[in-house]
Amino acid sequence: GQKCSAASRVFVMEEIYDEFIDRLIAHSATLEVGHPSVPSVVVGPVIDADAYARLTSAVAGTAGNVRFGEADQTNQPAGWYVPPAIVDGLPPADRIMIDELFGPVVAVSRVGDVDSAIRDANNTDYALTAGIYSRSPATVADAVRRLHAGNIYVNRTITGSIVGRQPFGGHGLSGTGPKAGGPDYLQAFSDSKSVSENTIRQGFAPGFLS
Repeated sequence: GQKCSAASRVFVMEEIYDEFIDRLIAHSATLEVGHPSVPSVVVGPVIDADAYARLTSAVAGTAGNVRFGEADQTNQPAGWYVPPAIVDGLPPADRIMIDELFGPVVAVSRVGDVDSAIRDANNTDYALTAGIYSRSPATVADAVRRLHAGNIYVNRTITGSIVGRQPFGGHGLSGTGPKAGGPDYLQAFSDSKSVSENTIRQGFAPGFLS
């Protein structure tokens, strides 16, 4: 039920918005919630009671329209299970739009142009992962330049980074620097030592080693 790089906000162009959200809701109805040991389960439990309370309270207290898929939950045991929720019609300052809830809740927003999408996407203190789907090379290049995120994926899913090829790190409250993969990753496993010596002051006293 939780994945750090999973999509939490989706900004969709006006002309395809209605079709997009209808298809998204229909797809969410196919996502079975339950114990991960069951092969058909897609969405597992969140980690603890606090995560469950955080997610359910955010959905219950939102000013947006909440849609739940009517998936078969026959394999769902007792535990901290949150059904996938799709929320649209949210004001920019809604908690679901700006906080990192970290669970199967996604906000969908209608935008009129790419500038609005990028502006709204950047309106948060978190900046781990972003993605864009576009057939325009110019639009892609502009979005990649202006999106605030440590990992940006183009015309592909935004999860499943490959260690060694796609360094995984974020900006803002999502952290800094690569966390997995890339040439700088080795530094996370080393202890640094800084030595500063005044090379002019030599020969005044015998050296000592301790």
